[in-house]
Amino acid sequence: MASSAISLSSSPTTIVPSFLSLHPSLSRNLSPINVTSLSFSSSSHNLSSFTVSVCLNSSDASTPIEKRFAAFPTVLDIDQIRDILPHRYPFLLVDRVVEYNPGVTAVAIKNVTINDNFFPGHFPQRPIMPGVLMVEAMAQVGGLVMLQTEAGGTRENFVFAGIDKVRFRKPIIAGDTLVMRTSLVKLQKRFGIAKMESKAYVGGELVCEGEFLMAMDKDSSE
Repeated sequence: MASSAISLSSSPTTIVPSFLSLHPSLSRNLSPINVTSLSFSSSSHNLSSFTVSVCLNSSDASTPIEKRFAAFPTVLDIDQIRDILPHRYPFLLVDRVVEYNPGVTAVAIKNVTINDNFFPGHFPQRPIMPGVLMVEAMAQVGGLVMLQTEAGGTRENFVFAGIDKVRFRKPIIAGDTLVMRTSLVKLQKRFGIAKMESKAYVGGELVCEGEFLMAMDKDSSE
């Protein structure tokens, strides 16, 4: 077993993802790795500085594969997501939020399964997630960024206003876990328009990216 302590400065919303970003460098020597424990402490009341202690187990033949990989962290679970987004089955395409900074950025996952209702028709012989639904999922992560009081939004005022520079790099199939990061690029409060950029990954490989415009009309629910 290897043990290491890492000191870093971070906000409470990015402490876990900051730790996760260490995986590539660690996994070069310990691949795959098993995170057996994670703890952090702070010397200040506002938790602006953390000391993270990580215990890692290197892979060996005696460790079953199902025990080698840490699960995604949960910053927002599905119930909390439903409290923010107005979408419901079959159009809620975000399962968990793993990093969250309201009004700035969010990272979320969509578990793509053969039980998703679009697969029987797209396509029966080769289940591929439709590109338009990948874009919709990424936009819903943008909704989580903007539809909060911290960002000046509410759950009633989020609509698509434009899509630009969308590229599909690789098909998404049943069994994939889609990891999406959507960030606010520019907010024009006067016009109620937010420009966002988003990238989606499977297994660390970029599969889709694009830019979105979202209209936030505060009078739309009246």
